[in-house]
Amino acid sequence: MCQLLGMNCNTPTDILFSFEGFHRRGGLTDHHADGWGIAFFEGKGCRIFLDDKPSVESAVAHLVRNYPIKSQNVIAHIRKATQGEVNLANTHPFMREMWGQYWIFAHNGDLKTFQPEAGCHFNPVGTTDSERAFCYLLEQLRSKWCSAPQLDELFAEIDRLAAEIRQHGVFNFMLSNGEVLFAHCATNLHYIIRQAPFNKAHLVDDDVTVDFSTVTTPYDRVAVVATQPLTDNESWTQLLPGQLLLFRDGAPLLTSGN
Repeated sequence: MCQLLGMNCNTPTDILFSFEGFHRRGGLTDHHADGWGIAFFEGKGCRIFLDDKPSVESAVAHLVRNYPIKSQNVIAHIRKATQGEVNLANTHPFMREMWGQYWIFAHNGDLKTFQPEAGCHFNPVGTTDSERAFCYLLEQLRSKWCSAPQLDELFAEIDRLAAEIRQHGVFNFMLSNGEVLFAHCATNLHYIIRQAPFNKAHLVDDDVTVDFSTVTTPYDRVAVVATQPLTDNESWTQLLPGQLLLFRDGAPLLTSGN
């Protein structure tokens, strides 16, 4: 299945260290070679880079690795295709506008029996189960509220919809509107909070170490979420199957049961 990476921070931060290890899983240290993508929120705007080539070979990935874009919310995805052809239309993350905000979504899993009816507001462009799930989720939210609800109400409804959709298969996903990051675990999802006092971190997928104390301030806080831990000398927390977490300003704010 695919690999997910997300970042949520209390101040704009680059994701170069995490992405250096993550992109190697797209055809070098792992077999996820059916395309990749990454989205960076910047204020109300969003930069999104997609390529249907393996991330380890991608010139676009090379650009991202050498372009220190700073963002408070990032979602990245490396694809191992289970449904849909390998092409740009089927490459995650997906983006839609709702309530005057961009929403970004990426999925790891396989929803073989999920075939919702066409929506009034959101429909897939490609042929993946992932985009169908994203459009269905947004369709239900948009049908319930014409404008953005309170965050706790939104969290509860996304938790309910995630429970409904995961009855059709494996549904690990990340979702963001540029203000918060939702992370839902079906099988494998891990996170770490980096804050003062900062230490050194060493990548699993490459012999690279960074001393975060030299590149941060005492006030920085960064949450990194990944399918599998990206470092081998830090303590990552594994989400429970069925658990939904909401991150804001680099820390978990809301969590569901499982």
